Amino acid sequence: MEIKEFPRSDRAFLLQAQDLLRECFPQAYSGDLAAQQIALCLEEDRLAFMAEEEGNLLGFVGAMPQYGVTAWELHPLAVTEARRGEGSGAAVGARLERECAARGCLTLYLGTDDEFFQTSLSQGDLFEDTFRKIQDIRNLGRHPYEFYQKQGFQIVGVLPDANGPGKPDIWMAKRVSR
Repeated sequence: MEIKEFPRSDRAFLLQAQDLLRECFPQAYSGDLAAQQIALCLEEDRLAFMAEEEGNLLGFVGAMPQYGVTAWELHPLAVTEARRGEGSGAAVGARLERECAARGCLTLYLGTDDEFFQTSLSQGDLFEDTFRKIQDIRNLGRHPYEFYQKQGFQIVGVLPDANGPGKPDIWMAKRVSR
């Protein structure tokens, strides 16, 4: 497996990246939406990296500068289901962190939606006892927040009902440079 900058003009990898988004996020990137998202990820001021093996895209990560350049939003991170748990997500994420830090980033952040009731945050009203519920979060169904915690991210907040009733967006961040 090789981690490298995503080749912005390689049609084969562009198509694989679109397919990867459709595989990982079918509810969000059906049809042309995957192509539009990949095009956004590859705009000039953004970063995009991939895990590749023998011409096959295993994983993809993108980020865009926010707040000037001091905070960057990680979006998206996708790994093909057949290769999850093998380190490609962590590897592309680590490369992204180094490159963001080199560009003046202090904080890397992301939102990880709980659209399918996969965490205890989807149980009940998040406007009540918000911080206790964040502190007591439980993973009910392989939600990726635990993957991000293993990479050093921590939950810094939630946006209740962002994706509909009982479907919060979980905000996570980590310091990448001092």
